[in-house]
Amino acid sequence: MRRALAAAVLAGAALVAAPARAEVAAVSDAGFVVHLTTDVTATPAQAWAALVVPAQWWDGEHTYSGDPANLTLDPHPGGCFCERLPRGGGVEHMRVLYAAPGKALRLSGALGPLQSEALTGTLTITLTPKAGGTQIAWDYVVGGYMRPKPAAIAPVVDRVLAEQLGRLKARLARF
Repeated sequence: MRRALAAAVLAGAALVAAPARAEVAAVSDAGFVVHLTTDVTATPAQAWAALVVPAQWWDGEHTYSGDPANLTLDPHPGGCFCERLPRGGGVEHMRVLYAAPGKALRLSGALGPLQSEALTGTLTITLTPKAGGTQIAWDYVVGGYMRPKPAAIAPVVDRVLAEQLGRLKARLARF
């Protein structure tokens, strides 16, 4: 993550676009839960196809390289949500735990500046068919030891993830 993003997360000052429904569902001294949902007109298969290509919708401001084209996601158990960095470097953002194409994707990892803390994060993404399209839900459960207070970080993580889900929704608007 860029230094500016790290500062914003630690200060709790990020302002980004949100999908239709976003909330910090729970927060305690041990961690937090972020729950986000949005509806798209795409089918679950179309939503899956876009979801697994984050280079096409993730915001470059929320990458270490500044370029979402460096992001890859191998949607198989053990697969990596990774980023290429200059001079042969790289970042493992998350690891795939569960993949059911068109239905659900579960990843493990502490995103962005959370990586420098002793945290575990699990992001479960579900694609539920509904009349006229698909409901996409993201549940990110983060726990462990962190120096910043979870109550200060959770709303910022919520906003950053909401921005990414909003960008995925925009990508799917063509369907």
